[in-house]
Amino acid sequence: MAKASIPVDLFNPGQVFACLGFLEAADVLCGNAEGSFDWAAPTNVRFHIRAATGANPVERVLEFLARATVLSEAPRGSTLGTSKWSVETQYREEGDPFPFPLPDSPATLPAILEEVQTQGGQSPVKIPINHWGEDRRKTSRDNVKFWAGAGGYPGAALARDALDIVRSRCAEAAEDPFSLAAEQSSSFRLDWRRDYVPMEIGFSLNEHGNISTIGYPLVEILAAIGLTHARPLRQRALEYRYGVVAAPDPEAELLDISLLRAAIGGETKLPFPQRTFRMSLDWPGQENQAKCIVRVIEEHG
Repeated sequence: MAKASIPVDLFNPGQVFACLGFLEAADVLCGNAEGSFDWAAPTNVRFHIRAATGANPVERVLEFLARATVLSEAPRGSTLGTSKWSVETQYREEGDPFPFPLPDSPATLPAILEEVQTQGGQSPVKIPINHWGEDRRKTSRDNVKFWAGAGGYPGAALARDALDIVRSRCAEAAEDPFSLAAEQSSSFRLDWRRDYVPMEIGFSLNEHGNISTIGYPLVEILAAIGLTHARPLRQRALEYRYGVVAAPDPEAELLDISLLRAAIGGETKLPFPQRTFRMSLDWPGQENQAKCIVRVIEEHG
């Protein structure tokens, strides 16, 4: 088994979700992924990850992202598609279950990251992103959809855009992937370092054509992957709770992926060291459209 370690800011929800994204992707690509947060050194908080194959799991995930094609997915016979945004749509076979009820528009069709294998005869490796299609009334899980999809811009196109920004730089980011910055005009709004509320800073960047926003595309795409099987707990419209868990000795033993998924909601009490955080959001534009993270505090007691 191969192991890797990367720095993480626990007060950045996107980075926490992105750690789980690394774990989810490594589980698909390498098998038997395990992980642990490690805050033993307060000034050097780390996320440890281990997987079955001999390849460094962080490097393998970044290699996948550098080569992946982004597709959308729809049920067989559906008229929904994302070709308008230059994203190919794959249609499932008849009877193949769809992950959620068919949406009203292509904006929330699932995205699929697909890596075609170089060795002949092997099926493509696929990693889905579909959390934004969740119906909280039916599953009791929030969809954590902070982007508005202006003009119906689909999540699959946002994922494609994020990857295209950093494909050529993925390999250089293995030591500290969450610090890889680039100009980014739109995102899933999971990393709060890019976002702002115009009323708080006193002006809107949209009114100044010579100002660009700097985002963290790897955090955005990996956080979206991380939300596939785990969600922060929505406590009210603009407030969520999330948690992290650590192995007793992360240098020696890591935790099964299911335990890190369970911890994200901030409610499950596990027999391991845990920390919980509360994140507050606000409306950067019109109310009830896009949301952005504005504050994170740690809960105690």
